[in-house]
Amino acid sequence: MFEKRSDLAIEARESFPADDVEINGVILEQKTLLDGLLSMSDVKIETKEGADAMKKPIGSYITLEFDKASDYIYGDEREQFEQTICEAVKDILKRLTKCDSSNKPYICMIVGLGNRLATPDALGPLVIENINVNRHLSAEFGDKTSEPFVCAIAPGVMGQTGMETLEIIKGLINQISPDYIFAIDSLATKNTLRLCRTIQITDTGIFPGAGIGNNRQKLDKETVGTPVIAIGVPTVIDASTMISECVEETLGQNGLNSEEIQFFLEDISANSMKDLFVTPKDIDAQMAWLSRLISSAINSFCTPQ
Repeated sequence: MFEKRSDLAIEARESFPADDVEINGVILEQKTLLDGLLSMSDVKIETKEGADAMKKPIGSYITLEFDKASDYIYGDEREQFEQTICEAVKDILKRLTKCDSSNKPYICMIVGLGNRLATPDALGPLVIENINVNRHLSAEFGDKTSEPFVCAIAPGVMGQTGMETLEIIKGLINQISPDYIFAIDSLATKNTLRLCRTIQITDTGIFPGAGIGNNRQKLDKETVGTPVIAIGVPTVIDASTMISECVEETLGQNGLNSEEIQFFLEDISANSMKDLFVTPKDIDAQMAWLSRLISSAINSFCTPQ
């Protein structure tokens, strides 16, 4: 059975035969902002039955998508567009976190997953570069401030460190005892229109490297003992997945049945393209822009007004 690689819950939901099909234990809510330039989808998986159907853990998966038309807005309209994204991300983080800063300053650890030397995988480290850290000031101010204390790290990848990301993070948690963790990483999509135009935020944690099939040990509350909010952007698409998406509809229109289409797709996945991934030609600019947006939203969230 040929499976199209994707880290997005909204794409798992769309994979069912009809958009309006009801999936037991799964709730989908959608809305648009800025006259359709920005859309938000909230997929809630509430039961084991829903988790099995979606092949995702129980939890919330909130997706922000930018319409292609947003590439052509400039000036004040562009500024408003970016501000709306930052506010939306901030509001989602507020919804998914349960920390109360009214009594004591809490500690937030930002983890930038990925390889800084590979541009499509550098989202996490790039976000870390722009995070306003202040935990080192706690010795001076202590409980005199109600703002959260923020620390950040880009742990690299196993090929660089020889260590699982989980091992590094668990060691830090033992020393820092954060109240929650934000893990930022690059993801994979099966739709070229979502490349660098989508932000997924979930309270279910993340598998570092899952986007390109290098599944490492999962970072979530169960493995590290601390709530993990994952923020991801699809920056790559599997080559065989991309081709299958392009030709599947055409094959159906030309009279092939579902079994014949599946056989054709499996043949694609078995050839030399199975280890190839595609990324946008302007990925450098896209990563700089996206990392700035996400870091701004996190900084805003961690600076209560």
